[in-house]
Amino acid sequence: MAEKRMRIDRRRAIAGAAATGALLTLPGKAPAQGGAKPLTGITLNVACWSSPYAKALTDYIGDFETLTGAKVNYDTPAFPIYNQRADIELSTRGSAYDVLNVTFIYAGRWIGAGWFVPLDDYMKDANKTPADWDPADFLPGATAAFKDKDGRLYGIPWTADIYMTGAARYDLFEKAGVKMPDTFDEIDVAMKAVHGKERIPGFLTENHYGWSFIPFLQGFGANVFRNPPDDLMPALNSPEAVAAAEFFAHLLRDYGPDGAISYTYDQVVATLKAGRVNYSPNGQIFLLQMGAQDSKVAKTCAFAMCPAGPKGRFPGVASHGWGIPFGAKNKDASWQFIQWAMSKAMIARMVGEKRYTSITRHSLIESSPFKQQLNVNGHDISKIYLDTIALGANGYMKYRTIHVYPQVDKQVDIAIQNIASQQLSPKEAMQQAQDNSITELKRAGVTL
Repeated sequence: MAEKRMRIDRRRAIAGAAATGALLTLPGKAPAQGGAKPLTGITLNVACWSSPYAKALTDYIGDFETLTGAKVNYDTPAFPIYNQRADIELSTRGSAYDVLNVTFIYAGRWIGAGWFVPLDDYMKDANKTPADWDPADFLPGATAAFKDKDGRLYGIPWTADIYMTGAARYDLFEKAGVKMPDTFDEIDVAMKAVHGKERIPGFLTENHYGWSFIPFLQGFGANVFRNPPDDLMPALNSPEAVAAAEFFAHLLRDYGPDGAISYTYDQVVATLKAGRVNYSPNGQIFLLQMGAQDSKVAKTCAFAMCPAGPKGRFPGVASHGWGIPFGAKNKDASWQFIQWAMSKAMIARMVGEKRYTSITRHSLIESSPFKQQLNVNGHDISKIYLDTIALGANGYMKYRTIHVYPQVDKQVDIAIQNIASQQLSPKEAMQQAQDNSITELKRAGVTL
C-alpha cells in the first residue's frame, strides 16, 4: 500500500526538542550507554484521517523520531479513504499499522470485533505510563465511545468534535436585522434575509449527512434507529424523519451554492474562510478556522450553539481516538507514540502553536490560553463547547456507535442527495433509505 511519508527538517526537530523539555520525556526509557535511543531500529506505521489535529501533528513527528530513534511513516488520507483502508486492514487482523485512529462511527464494530487492544494495562503500568500523564484528565464524554461493555478503554481521544454553527459574514446578518439562529425556524428566516447578499450564498454544510443531518432529524423528533442499542430497527421513514429531510434539503437547495451536495468538510472550510458562503452548521474544528489569521472573514465571523428543532436541541458530539491494532508488531512502541501524542505538554503546544481547539483534556480546557483562544469576536466558544458536550451526555448519540451504523450512514447520505437534487421526493428517498438499511442490517446478521 502506497503511503505518504512526512518529515520535518532535522535541525528544526532538534530545536523543537530542546524547547519543549518535559514534552520529550518517555517514562522508564533512559538512553542506554553510548546514547542509544529506546526505539532505535523500530519503524511505526501510523495513520489517521486528515483532520486539523492529524495535519498539525505532522509538524511534530520529527520530534518523536529525534527523541526515540524510531522511524515513523505517517499517513493522513481523506476521511472516507482512511476508513475504507483501515476497515479492510483491521478485518484481516493484518500487521501493516502500529497505531490507527478509532473512527467514531466504526468504534462499535472495530472494538466489538476485537480488532484493537485494550489500553488499561498500559495506563496502569508505572513503567510504561507516568502518573502525571493523568488518564483521568480526559473528558468522560470523549472516552465513552471507546469502551467495551466491561468498561475497558481501547482509544485515547484526540478530539471531542461538537456540532455548532458559524457565520462567515455576520455583518450581513446585522445589516439584515437578524441574529444567529437559535431554532430551525430562525435558520429559514435568517437565510431568506442574507442569501445572495453581495452575491454570497446563505447556507452550506459538509456532504457527510450521516453527521450533518442527524441533529435536524432528531430535532424534528425522529431517530436513526427505533431505540438503540436495544432495538436497531431503522426509523428513517417516519413522518418526522421525512419532514426533517425535506427541511434540510430545502436549506441546501434553496440557499446553498451550485453543487452544494458535492462539498466535503475541507471544501466547506475553504469556502467559509474565503467568504464565498455565509452560514454553516458544522463541527467546531472546522468552523473555528474562520477566525484564523489567514481567513478573509476573521473579523466578521460569529458562532452559536446548534439550533433547536420542534422537539429540542440535539447537537452532534463525536470523538476520535488513537488505538493499537490487534496485529501491531510492537505494541509497546505503539503505546509510546500514543502517550507522546496525547501528553498534556504536546496538546498544550498544539493549542499555543497551531490554535488547535478540539481538545479532550479537562485541565487544558480550563486553562487561560485555551479560553482566550476560544473567544473570537466576543463569542465565548469554550462555553458553547462545554455546554454541547454536556448535552451529548444525555445519550442521544448512542446511534452513532452502533456497530452497523456505517451501513445506515451511507443510506442517509444517498437520501439527502436524492432529495436536494430533486431526484426523489422526501418521502420516496427516506423510504428507500429505510428499506435499504433494513436489507444491509439483515445482511450484517442483525435481528430486527
